[in-house]
Amino acid sequence: MSVMTDNRNASSRGTRRVRLHAALCALLLAQFSTSALAGSAEQAKRIYERIAGVPPPPAVLQQMITAINGQPGQAGLLAAAAIATSAPTFYNVTLKNFVIPWTNRDQTVFAPFNDYAATVIGMVRDDVPFNTALSADLLYTVNGASPAPSAANNDHYAAAEANGVDLSTALHATSQSAVYGTPTAATAGLITTRAAAAAFFINGTNRAMFRFTMINHFCTDMPTLMDTTRPSDRIRQDVARSPGGDSRIFLNNCVGCHSGMDPMVQAFAYYNFDATSGQMQYTANQVQPKYFINAANFPFGFITPDDSWSNRWRSGPNTVLGWSNSLPGSGSGAKSLGQELASSTTFAQCQVTKVFQAVCFRAPVSTTDLATVGAITSGFTSGGYRLKQVFQQSAAACAGS
Repeated sequence: MSVMTDNRNASSRGTRRVRLHAALCALLLAQFSTSALAGSAEQAKRIYERIAGVPPPPAVLQQMITAINGQPGQAGLLAAAAIATSAPTFYNVTLKNFVIPWTNRDQTVFAPFNDYAATVIGMVRDDVPFNTALSADLLYTVNGASPAPSAANNDHYAAAEANGVDLSTALHATSQSAVYGTPTAATAGLITTRAAAAAFFINGTNRAMFRFTMINHFCTDMPTLMDTTRPSDRIRQDVARSPGGDSRIFLNNCVGCHSGMDPMVQAFAYYNFDATSGQMQYTANQVQPKYFINAANFPFGFITPDDSWSNRWRSGPNTVLGWSNSLPGSGSGAKSLGQELASSTTFAQCQVTKVFQAVCFRAPVSTTDLATVGAITSGFTSGGYRLKQVFQQSAAACAGS
């Protein structure tokens, strides 16, 4: 009976994939039929400029025009977009400016190139599944850049930027455990890069890492995620239950974020960024002192014993974030939390939305744009989470506007 059920489920999943692909083709074809009015030369130029950030060289422009004219509708525009994503400036300019704001609290593009940005760019170039971005033992370094990468400074990446290294060819995939000495089990993709640790694990309570992960990878900030229906038993001692002497503030405001956030931030209990040594600390089986600060604010609050976490947003209003049924919704450490976050529907939607906005120069607010983003998201999740393909599809969809 179970074999027959598995076969039926597999058949059903295959049918859904075919339907999703057909829907994607139909939506993009609708976009392409409109954009065809622009003419193949204008389409090719627009695709290249939006992906590569510069005008196309004449030979490349002609190659893209030939690709558009040589295949009908969707296929031709996607072939042209694939040519554009091979341009060095796609990696050195477009992707670099796309990701640098994720790496700092000010969310500014005017921040130094770093290991976080290098890793995202390398993942896009190499078609590494992007749903591993918050959990993999992965790090991209720069071939030929001196000094060597170090857990204690950003000099390796700063030197590469200063010397104008071509990121389309120079990036090299390695691991955080090999370069930084972080235990493999403690690595969590972008979360445990040095740049992320320096920005979001420094000082404070480690809640910043969770908040900026939501901003960068869920396209939302904590006020949007507020849910006052979750239990408050795992909110730490540092959160006053009667701020200003009024418990209503806690019950109607503070609890909305902390009841869901604090149980998940517990995954980071063994992490800190030491400003003196300039590197991330990981203290296995030892909770960082920052988790016990301001205990007098509410002595009866939760005292963190370890790095176990629980996702209480799997119930209540935040079920709309689309949590995966294949994961348990709880675990220990940053790696398993990263897998939980990156397996959600909202994680995938966020990546596609950001790319669409970067390439099309507008937020997807119209009915057509929202349908296009939805279709591309379906292809993104079913097609191996290849972010480079999302750039190509977005640029092709916006070729006429």
